[in-house]
Amino acid sequence: MAQSHPPRDTPPGRRPTLAQLRARIDAIDKDLVGLMNQRAEVARDIGHLKQSTGQQTYDPSREETVLERAASANDGPLSDESVKAVFRELISGSRAIEQHLRVAHLGPAWTYSHLAALHRFGSAVDFVPVASISAAFEEVQAGHSHYGVVPLENSTDGRIADTLDNLSRLPVKICAEVPLRIHHTLLAACDRSAVTEVYSRPQALSQCRNWLARHLPAARLVEVTSTSAAAEMAAGRSDAAAIASRQAGVHYGLSVLAENIEDVAGNTTRFAVIGHADSSRTGRDKTSLMFEIEHKPGGLADALAIPKRQKLNLTWIESFPMAGEAGGYIFFVELEGHRTDLRVRRAIASLEKRCKRVVVLGSYATAAAVG
Repeated sequence: MAQSHPPRDTPPGRRPTLAQLRARIDAIDKDLVGLMNQRAEVARDIGHLKQSTGQQTYDPSREETVLERAASANDGPLSDESVKAVFRELISGSRAIEQHLRVAHLGPAWTYSHLAALHRFGSAVDFVPVASISAAFEEVQAGHSHYGVVPLENSTDGRIADTLDNLSRLPVKICAEVPLRIHHTLLAACDRSAVTEVYSRPQALSQCRNWLARHLPAARLVEVTSTSAAAEMAAGRSDAAAIASRQAGVHYGLSVLAENIEDVAGNTTRFAVIGHADSSRTGRDKTSLMFEIEHKPGGLADALAIPKRQKLNLTWIESFPMAGEAGGYIFFVELEGHRTDLRVRRAIASLEKRCKRVVVLGSYATAAAVG
């Protein structure tokens, strides 16, 4: 623990001066820098040990546990989110001493995918903005990026079809989740009265459709590839606005015309971190599965009865049509527990007996919403 530094030369009953308080902060900062570097040295030793035994140096489940433990030790006045943010960057900087991770995300910078990646990895990584969700998968599959961050589901609009399609085709793992609170901002280089067009991704436009109908009923809604691309386009127009993150507005020099314009309070998008390896068990995990069943009466009911028999709670289920097969569906489910847990292993074994195909997409720690 860092040493406490009371103000020096302060007579009893007299408040410390500004100079004395600043001197105290300087002394505490010096202690903090020393402790942070001590921690980084231990983290580097752990990285060397992992490399010598062939283990993955990046363990998202362990990092999630560290963040939660730091928050649980927090007595204020800093918020838990602030403490987590500090530790996230400390972990990110320590990791970068040994390995600079490449992380693909839907770009350009300051999209919600980029913000989710920042919340997961911190800033000391090489972010790789790509033009589509499929491109993020291809970056990881080809080994050009260590990880990718892709949207999995939204609390308002449901599943993200492009992500499910790629999960059904490519052998990647889900190794972490990032539930990000989505706060849409109307941004422009003009007054609201001058706006004749609004740019954004289809999902963002959909999540703000009621607000737009009330406040900009005559504006034409234009779908673009990303929220940041929308902000960039609006920056070059005197009659257009964008729906994007506040950070995108800062980046492109736009004014905030309205904040939190999403129709549903608590709007959250859950992002998946994709890679090539499972995460370690934490005791508060989820496992995602994909399975294909025979196209016959009761097939799905029989499959879904298996987790119930093992007393496993399902937290997510989606169906997805199979390409080129009329009436054929792939089902995605998420259940509580790690794939190494006995009940989860039993459930997977039973599914494999009843289904045409079962793929374990990954096990990962349950994460709290951020943003």
